[in-house]
Amino acid sequence: MTELPAFDLPVWMNKGQVAKLAAAAHRWFTLLGEWALWPLNQLDPMTCREAVLELIAWQRDITRFKGEPLDLFRLRVRHAYANARDAGSVEGFKQIFERLGVGYVELEERMPGRDWDVVAIRLSDNQLAQNESLLSTLIQHYGRTCRRYEWKIITTIPMEIQVVEFSNDHLTETAILEEP
Repeated sequence: MTELPAFDLPVWMNKGQVAKLAAAAHRWFTLLGEWALWPLNQLDPMTCREAVLELIAWQRDITRFKGEPLDLFRLRVRHAYANARDAGSVEGFKQIFERLGVGYVELEERMPGRDWDVVAIRLSDNQLAQNESLLSTLIQHYGRTCRRYEWKIITTIPMEIQVVEFSNDHLTETAILEEP
């Protein structure tokens, strides 16, 4: 809570009981201001009390899965509207994963030689291991009902490329011996 601006009493009133009364009034109105701002501060899912967060989550159709950390739950509630808006497209689905801290994800639809309803989600094995419950919840909540989702693992391999000049110089010399 920000403090109210300081005020100065005239010199002849800045002593004794009047100064005590001014300090008490200042504390009272600061407290009153905090009480007035409390409901407004409870609207932010990142800072509100946990009981109020549960109500906001219910309003936004977000259910906390078993073992979900409070920070992740707050993040899911905060981005609920944007995630619901973006759920219908491939790019939107990627943005959902990025907003919730999963990281880089690739999605591929309508792959040649596969059924049309299979969607491949490519991510690293660390992402899958660390966010298994979150990913399952996201697929259930934001995934399309007529699609089947499969996980594919991307493995990164460190590689070095070095630029080196390679050239060849060829010289042929012949000697002729003249007879006397």
